[in-house]
Amino acid sequence: MSRGWMAVVGGWVGAFVATTSIAADLPKPEDLFRAYHPKQRDVEIETPPPAEFAKCKVEVERRGKASGYVVLGPAGQVLRRFMDTDGDGRVDQWRYYFQGVEVYRDIDSQGKERIDQSRWLNLGGSRWGVYIDEDNRIDQWKSLSAAEASREAVEALVAGDAAALQSLMITAADLRQLGVNSQLAAKILESTSDISGRMKGVLAKSKVVTPKTKWIRFDVQMPGVIPADDGKAAEDLHVYENAMVMVEPGPGMVQIGEMVRVGDVWKLTQVPMPIESNSTQTIAGGFLMQPILADSASNDIPNVSPEMQKLVEDLQKLDQNQPQSKEALATYNARRADLLLKLMSLAGGEEEKAQFLKQCVDGLAAAVQTDAYPDGLARIKQLEAGVEKSSPKSAVLPYIIYRRIMSDYSVDMKVEDAEKRATVQTDWLAALTDFVGKYPQADDVSDAMLQLAVAEEFGGKLKEATDWYKQLAQKKPGTPASEKAGGALRRLDMKGKPFALAGAGLTKPAVNTAAYRGKVLLVFYWATWCQPCKEDLPALRAMYQQYRSQGFEVVGVCLDIPGGTRQEQVAELSQFLTANKVPWEQIFEPGGLDSPPAVQYGIISLPTMFLIDQRGQVVSRNSSVDELKTVLPQLLDPKAGLPKVAPKAAAKIP
Repeated sequence: MSRGWMAVVGGWVGAFVATTSIAADLPKPEDLFRAYHPKQRDVEIETPPPAEFAKCKVEVERRGKASGYVVLGPAGQVLRRFMDTDGDGRVDQWRYYFQGVEVYRDIDSQGKERIDQSRWLNLGGSRWGVYIDEDNRIDQWKSLSAAEASREAVEALVAGDAAALQSLMITAADLRQLGVNSQLAAKILESTSDISGRMKGVLAKSKVVTPKTKWIRFDVQMPGVIPADDGKAAEDLHVYENAMVMVEPGPGMVQIGEMVRVGDVWKLTQVPMPIESNSTQTIAGGFLMQPILADSASNDIPNVSPEMQKLVEDLQKLDQNQPQSKEALATYNARRADLLLKLMSLAGGEEEKAQFLKQCVDGLAAAVQTDAYPDGLARIKQLEAGVEKSSPKSAVLPYIIYRRIMSDYSVDMKVEDAEKRATVQTDWLAALTDFVGKYPQADDVSDAMLQLAVAEEFGGKLKEATDWYKQLAQKKPGTPASEKAGGALRRLDMKGKPFALAGAGLTKPAVNTAAYRGKVLLVFYWATWCQPCKEDLPALRAMYQQYRSQGFEVVGVCLDIPGGTRQEQVAELSQFLTANKVPWEQIFEPGGLDSPPAVQYGIISLPTMFLIDQRGQVVSRNSSVDELKTVLPQLLDPKAGLPKVAPKAAAKIP
């Protein structure tokens, strides 16, 4: 962006400050569209086609001491704002919009006629970058979510841009700010040294990261909190132990590794590592979540024996040299379990022993379920028997039992015979039921109850499913599983009751089913990865075209988890909808099957269709295309009248 254009717009703003009669001096919309662009490229903004430039207009705007110009689109929507916020007659903020909402802003915060900050806003995300040098490169971050940091890291790898990757790494100043103890900080800083060399080494061997690689999604569980009294830092640490990212083409995976929150910015503690397609390697976490590291790294906590320190170092070396072939994985996983069990035997306190044992069981269960360690299940059972014999009341015992149940099920379900699979399913449900009964306070009980409820619903046993959903909602309130159970109960009891759903629209700020009152409405939960959903689209489209004039409408609820910014997600899904000629409105919020619109009704499978009559009441909570062909004409025929709805007192789950 040239300083000449900045001066011109600054002159216009100055003229506005001096007089309100400047219509003749207003810039043309097309000049502003062509002259100004976001400093960062990964921003989706709204710019009308050249044929519609004449329908746009520029207006003077004054907000307190701030003044400038707003560019309005053909429909009156805001497209740009160029503002002088400090009254010096020079533009210092360039604001860009998408569908009337500001998504990006370039800022001259120092009045030096040079953009020194860029912010992504609203649907554009939460990034806020700072430029130190005049090289169009963000050197520091003031705000950066973990997902956005992972995306920036992948893009830096793809571009081979070591400087961009360096800006995402935790620094010595960050570690001092967090109060991380000196020896642990030294280990972390060593892993972030020589970024350029490490990155070149990674890229030289990678077939996953290529110039065509694109970030798809941040694939990780919830972050953890390491309390200050653990001895690792002076304040609580918010940490992702081992973040992963899905990329395409492939799809492939990139290990981002350990991430730490420093203020409003999530930082990396290691160079990302692509997981090559010919490998099923197990990925280790970073330094901070290792229980022993707090003790071994701290100068203030004594009694860490040289033998334990040696085992920790051996474990770290093992994880840093993970095998790249399936043949070597069994040996790797066996060795890793051995080291963790030796650490457990040497640990001083019961809590520390439990942490090492849980790490060991987690690793074994993951290896079993990915076919990476055939003997892993036997070792889990051996550990379970040992704990049951020595400490039958230990909280670690149900932790092991649940992972043994899930590993057993994973192994047994690989049988090909359908009859045997049915027996495996029955045995698994019995094992989960027994687990819930014996260990009602265990951390894994909510997940076990949800597994039971979902399995019973899929099996058509709605009474049993409802009983489990109710138990989960009542006994484990506030958990994600209980929220989904509450939604499922609502869904199962919806027939004849009012339906309400509102959420962010794919191409408009919000979509609310209340706006369709007086029409017959189909609410269609779907995703692009759902093959039955895609197979239903032609028939739904045909019915929509046939019956829309009679009062039939459809609202889609997209449960995809596409990658990129909100704008990129919208563009990707819009492309699919255009290609498949899908004309109806869409609700789209992040989270897929865990998004608010899905949790509200406990959606567990796709497609799910709610058919709603003109009064806003549910006719069917599990419609099919074949059912719609019969029911729609009846609902839309005035002579047929509205469908009869049972009184609330007599309502039953269909």
